[in-house]
Amino acid sequence: MHSVLEMNAQLIGLVGIVIISWGVLLATIRFIMLEARRFGGINTCQSREVLRHHLGSYLLLGLEFLVAADIIHTVLRPSMEELVILGGLVAIRTVLNLSLNRELAGHSCPVDQMEK
Repeated sequence: MHSVLEMNAQLIGLVGIVIISWGVLLATIRFIMLEARRFGGINTCQSREVLRHHLGSYLLLGLEFLVAADIIHTVLRPSMEELVILGGLVAIRTVLNLSLNRELAGHSCPVDQMEK
């Protein structure tokens, strides 16, 4: 049972890493496209802000999975080191979440509509 939960935690952590990596890849591609437009004289400031919000959403979702994996690890091996790691991840996620939510609330355009 212990090894099944450990494998489950590793899989959940891997999913979190994949989500973050995917978000970074998409954001990088979109950023390069926006910079090409900017060099062509087109104002991309608003699209770049939307891109930041999209990337932030991927980071938050990935961190949620990483926190879930660390919770399972901590339950399986409760130690001070595991608790400190879990506390750090939860703190980072909370700060990112508050920051992103504050930015999204003040955002003037719908997040899902990037300039084409």
